[in-house]
Amino acid sequence: MKLLTVVCALLVTFPSYGEALPDWIVASASARAQPGGRLELIVVAPEGATLPEQVAVRLQAGPDERQIDARAVAPAQGRQRIYAAIVPPGMTGAVTAQLAGRASSVLVVLVEAPAPDVVDALAGARAATEAEPPLSQNDPMYFVLGGRDGYSARFQISFKYRLFDQGAGFGRDQPWLAGFYFGYTQNSLWDLSAQSRPFRDTSYRPSLFWKWERADEKTWLDGFRVGVEHESNGKDAERSRSINTLFARPEWRWALRDGAKVEFTPKFYGYLDKSDNPDIDRYRGYADWRLRYDSGDKWIATGVARLSPQGKGSLLMDLSRRARDLKFGPIGGYIHFQFFTGYGEDILDYNARRKTQLRVGFAIVP
Repeated sequence: MKLLTVVCALLVTFPSYGEALPDWIVASASARAQPGGRLELIVVAPEGATLPEQVAVRLQAGPDERQIDARAVAPAQGRQRIYAAIVPPGMTGAVTAQLAGRASSVLVVLVEAPAPDVVDALAGARAATEAEPPLSQNDPMYFVLGGRDGYSARFQISFKYRLFDQGAGFGRDQPWLAGFYFGYTQNSLWDLSAQSRPFRDTSYRPSLFWKWERADEKTWLDGFRVGVEHESNGKDAERSRSINTLFARPEWRWALRDGAKVEFTPKFYGYLDKSDNPDIDRYRGYADWRLRYDSGDKWIATGVARLSPQGKGSLLMDLSRRARDLKFGPIGGYIHFQFFTGYGEDILDYNARRKTQLRVGFAIVP
């Protein structure tokens, strides 16, 4: 079957009758690959030519043309040798491949991304060298229920979207542009005991920020974010709350034994506008102190603390247990426990301290 695939690929890429045959032949056992994935090529050299350890390969998909290096993965066998290269992440569709700087045949490779899994795309772990997808997690996503002074629910959705593609257009020409993101987080408190079960308050937080990730072992920071964020509850008159902030978030990560890891990602912010609630800094302060522990197999714990110069603040603790190894059938995600104490569980009551609350539910992104 592999031989038949190679023969078919060669028949498609040979020039028509009357044209000169290429000196070098490029073929593939499958002629298929994935963006950012491995592509194996079989290179056949002309009589008397030497097959090098590395060859330059020119890929083209429409107007998008790239040159990549393919390295030999095995010794030469007669006049042929197998090489491997990585397909650029932004290249998809019918991609032609030929040797650069040599008279070679043209191979057509079908480059297709795997069928997307929404939950895995947001919550799945990625290798350190794997490119982040355009749409990815930002803050936790969960739904939890609790019963203190009546039943209530709290839920949050959050995502970030990369504005420039890393493999095409401006993002490829100016790689620093690929660090710009639009972020959005929405958090709601739902009163389930009151008549008509109204939402007590909802906080809307769009943001625009630039994100940097460390690419070497010498930099003392693992990551960094800087940007602007708006937060409001969408209400008017006396119930209106809104702030605009400028924030910076350094990131440190440490790998522990058995796959566990710790993250320290404090978020520092200054208030650009707080006219709807001029004293909010007295209750929130100027930083979110965030510490996260991931056991690597089952448990994830995250704590976020706020403390103002006046001694007021809050503490939010989240504990998640992976559910995929439990006997719940096809259900994925996490069982989620949340504890809150202090001021301002929602922006409407930023200056009110309610009773300590414990809620239980599930999370997609802990």
